[in-house]
Amino acid sequence: MKTLLDQLRQYTTVVADTGDFAAMEKFKPTDATTNPSLITAAAQMPQYQPLVDDVLKVARQELGATASPETVVQLAFQRLAVAFGLKILKIVPGRVSTEVDARLSYDTQATIKQARAIIAQYDQAGVGREHVLIKIASTWEGIQAAEVLEKDGIHCNLTLLFGLHQAIACAQAKVTLISPFVGRILDWYKKDQGRDFVGAEDPGVQSVTRIYNYYKKWGYKTQVMGASFRNLGEILELAGCDLLTISPQLLAELEAGTTELKPKLTPENAQKTSDPQVTMTKELFDQQHSADRMAKEKLAEGIEGFSAALVKLEGLLKDRLSTLGL
Repeated sequence: MKTLLDQLRQYTTVVADTGDFAAMEKFKPTDATTNPSLITAAAQMPQYQPLVDDVLKVARQELGATASPETVVQLAFQRLAVAFGLKILKIVPGRVSTEVDARLSYDTQATIKQARAIIAQYDQAGVGREHVLIKIASTWEGIQAAEVLEKDGIHCNLTLLFGLHQAIACAQAKVTLISPFVGRILDWYKKDQGRDFVGAEDPGVQSVTRIYNYYKKWGYKTQVMGASFRNLGEILELAGCDLLTISPQLLAELEAGTTELKPKLTPENAQKTSDPQVTMTKELFDQQHSADRMAKEKLAEGIEGFSAALVKLEGLLKDRLSTLGL
């Protein structure tokens, strides 16, 4: 009998949600995603210290001996995620997602500027744009930035997505891919309602299913990649989704399982759903976002968490720069 992981690959593109190269080599995903928390965690692992040190040394060399430690760290910080991305692309055959600074999430022009700087580093390294997704938070401002970038041939992954209103705005902007956060939606409802949810009743599963069905019914090309899973059941309920980005722990559980797996999400089933097509404006987006307490709270919390991880990473780089005597 095939493993659950092998069966899932028949219906869904499997993506590794990690900054750990060893895990990618073990599970052989098609794509890989990272975020500030994962990069910060990976940067503290001894096996990745040479990569961090190389980035710091090159930054110091480029800026010269007179540049302040803060300036060197700033340049190294901008390049570290791409350095991880380049290593990842030596392992996975598909795409890597590299995230814009979460602190720019409400600034359209700053997001565009940094996204172009990131893609320029990949261009310089000889990596085709079909292998890179620029990861941007699904604020209204972030979605508008993604629309501009997509027109320039820079593909985007809109993350921290919790509501249908965000998904509709992303589809209208013709972004390449969205990452609705299944587990974080579940976390919110468990806390809010004081109970657990299993299988198809999981609010995170229901949210992604609704978004997938809306896209397929109305013919949008934006891909749906379920993310942030808390348990194996959530993954099995979303078999058939365009992509699923999965942690090494849950990939291991999928590899150990051998029960039969059938797709739950299909374009055929999507045609039976009843959500009408909507034209999303900023006014409607703001109205629906304010009315969706879960989406509003989790988006703000996610941006705050990713921003805090980046501040921690900057501190780690500054300490390492001092240790290296640079």
